[in-house]
Amino acid sequence: MEELIAQLNAPSQAERLEALRALRMLADGGRLSIPEPDGNVNNHIHTTFSFSPYSPAKAVYTACMSKLSAVGIIDHDSASGIPEFREAGRIMGVPTTAGFEFRAGFEATPFEGARLNNPDQAGIAYMVVHGLYDAKLTEAENILKPIGEARRRRNARMCEKLSGITGIELDYESDVVPLSEKAHGGAVTERHILCALSLKLISEHGRGQGLRDRLAAWPEIGGKSIEKLGDPDEVMFLYDLIGVLKAGFVELFYIPSGDDECPNVREFIKFAKDTDSILAYAYLGDIENSVTGDKKAQKFEDARLDELFEVLHGLGIGAVTYMPARNTREQLIRVRNLCERHAMLQISGEDINSPRQPFISEASKDPFFANLKETTKMLIARES
Repeated sequence: MEELIAQLNAPSQAERLEALRALRMLADGGRLSIPEPDGNVNNHIHTTFSFSPYSPAKAVYTACMSKLSAVGIIDHDSASGIPEFREAGRIMGVPTTAGFEFRAGFEATPFEGARLNNPDQAGIAYMVVHGLYDAKLTEAENILKPIGEARRRRNARMCEKLSGITGIELDYESDVVPLSEKAHGGAVTERHILCALSLKLISEHGRGQGLRDRLAAWPEIGGKSIEKLGDPDEVMFLYDLIGVLKAGFVELFYIPSGDDECPNVREFIKFAKDTDSILAYAYLGDIENSVTGDKKAQKFEDARLDELFEVLHGLGIGAVTYMPARNTREQLIRVRNLCERHAMLQISGEDINSPRQPFISEASKDPFFANLKETTKMLIARES
């Protein structure tokens, strides 16, 4: 059984789905206990098609073992993991929703050049397409392919820049790309670059004091961050190290995205209309203490939130996605009131980038968020 679970992250989709079918047979034969779903949902699971410890097949399996009643795939700049995710859902008998996350420019709006929900770049917002029909995957791939090409060029330049900062040579094609699903349509993100750097650091310094000393030599890495790496036997050590590096280095090696990588939001408004999908603004909100530990305290869209909703509504963006565990109750009440004022759909899910993150957040169990479960039922029904 352990071998089958490990195979859920095998190199090929065929191997992954074969392992999942075998696990399903074990469950049907009474040799594997799959818990009953408890009514909770998560519409925002990242997979290996962007950056995640979970292939689409393993994401669905983990969702089932976490008692989720429905699960949604949302990868950055990629919809290529959706077919595997859908098939995995059919094998395990769990309803699925699908979409993708991307970044868009807000040029020719009052928020041109303003800080929205993106820690790395002003004037660029994270947006999510939800409710993507399987029959519209070709259209999704067509709009995402040039974005991926632009991102590839920028990623290569960022690897060169990071190499100069750290003194550790990183080659994009040989060190970073093999860590991704790029060959199968997946995206390559800044986390992949930091994963490649992490692996080189571990190879050179090990997981003990030598590594911590090397990190301490970089003033960008704080002492408290290094303390997270105290146990070299920690099974999540690699992801913890990536998180430490992300908090310290991204702003140093980040190169701003251009229009070719972050098209104007109106292009995606047209895409959503043409594909009958749902375009949602991803609310982040001001951060004081990062839940995932890889974001600094920072101000985002809260100071102009009322105006932002007016602009979103005026553009024809009909939904907002938010994560109950990421914000205060006061922030979420404000967002919900604005959604209701503008008749905007509310969608939720907790994005999964690390094995430390549970698929179900305790915050989402609050009856206050029962409406989000109803939205998920609607998404499932329209995609079926």
